[in-house]
Amino acid sequence: MSTQIMSIIGLVLIVLIATLRSVNMGAISFLGVFLLGSLVFDVSDDDIFAGFPGDLFVVLVGVTLLFAIARANGTVDWLINGGVRAVRGRIALIPWVMFLLTSVLTMVGAVVPGAVAIMAPVGLRFAAKYQINPLLMGLLIVNGASAGGFSPIGVFGVITNGVVERSGLESNPALLWVSSFVFNALLSVVAFLMFGGRELLHRRAAVEERPEPEPDEPEPGEPTGGGGTATTTATRTTTTSEVITLNTQRVVSLAGLVVLVVGALVFDIDVGLLALSIATVICVLFPQETKASIGQVAWPTVLLICGVVTYVSLMDHIGTIDMLGNSVANIGVPLLAAFVICLIGAAVSAFASTTGILGALIPLAVPFLLGGQVGAVGMIIALAISSSVVDSSPFSTSGALVVANSAEDVRDRVFRGLMIWGMSMIIVAPVLTWAIFVAPGWL
Repeated sequence: MSTQIMSIIGLVLIVLIATLRSVNMGAISFLGVFLLGSLVFDVSDDDIFAGFPGDLFVVLVGVTLLFAIARANGTVDWLINGGVRAVRGRIALIPWVMFLLTSVLTMVGAVVPGAVAIMAPVGLRFAAKYQINPLLMGLLIVNGASAGGFSPIGVFGVITNGVVERSGLESNPALLWVSSFVFNALLSVVAFLMFGGRELLHRRAAVEERPEPEPDEPEPGEPTGGGGTATTTATRTTTTSEVITLNTQRVVSLAGLVVLVVGALVFDIDVGLLALSIATVICVLFPQETKASIGQVAWPTVLLICGVVTYVSLMDHIGTIDMLGNSVANIGVPLLAAFVICLIGAAVSAFASTTGILGALIPLAVPFLLGGQVGAVGMIIALAISSSVVDSSPFSTSGALVVANSAEDVRDRVFRGLMIWGMSMIIVAPVLTWAIFVAPGWL
């Protein structure tokens, strides 16, 4: 049995053992890396540790620490109340605002994980406060990031269009962007309907930041005497009784969040290092108030994601990914080969870097795309969408950030939900995109 096949069997066993025994999958992945990498494949320790996602580790720790501090001192609640006022209390609109804001961030050049890192903590705090299904909120944020990411100046778009141009293939950057946006928007509608969105249509939140009135204080617009209390059966209203105002800690935290956004989007500073640095500065300024925040970092999630990514990197090091790509290139039926490439792109991207997958798999399609048997534009769109919508997987950076920023009491449920959704997208996205963009031959 080849080492590549053994590594694939090892990945399947890791998922099964973690699921059946309820053990952290990251810990089992590190066990697999040691047993297979060191003892069976004879990979050096340096090569093994080279696959450890240090950048992802810093992103997860830095962002969750910064927003743990912001949650503890009330900054996130202050932002949430402002968001509720912006949609005039219509709770059903809040996930869609998150979708649009995240798509705008990636549309203008933010990396997808960076945009999710900025929006997920706020969105998941909204979800916890207003009883919105965290799966719904998380999926709309991740889908929004993918929707905007393929704009001509978006990171995904720049990479994809650049690879296509260097390969001498026909391209249509505008159609790629529009197709991705529409696909992710429709996918978000499905998520909205599946995960409680219809129930949100009948709920509203109070938009005033003021204490509950005393019993003898009439509500605005309520009769002052002789009348009963006005009621409604059409909506259910959630009220906010605590007045949230800015103080020194919240001002500093808000300034830190602004620096994070500007630094990541304008100056292209690594979002993980910047978030961790900002969080550390706040800890130095307010040591007593922030001491407990270190414990709020989602350490089990950090272990899980880093372990799985390290194992997938081992698979890449021993040539498993190249083996799969070469096998596809030898398929004699172009339409079938196109589908298999989309399937591989989705499967690998669910566990690894979407950016890397786009750069690696597009060249595999060049031979039969140049032959004209499969439309180049349609194939590129199908591969791009298939490789990006699986970012909702909890093993990708975006999905991991959603899990890490979910409330602790629902974190396991969010992980399982994203795993089911993300794994289903490995099949659903290639089938739909192949059927729409490749098989008809209209592109």
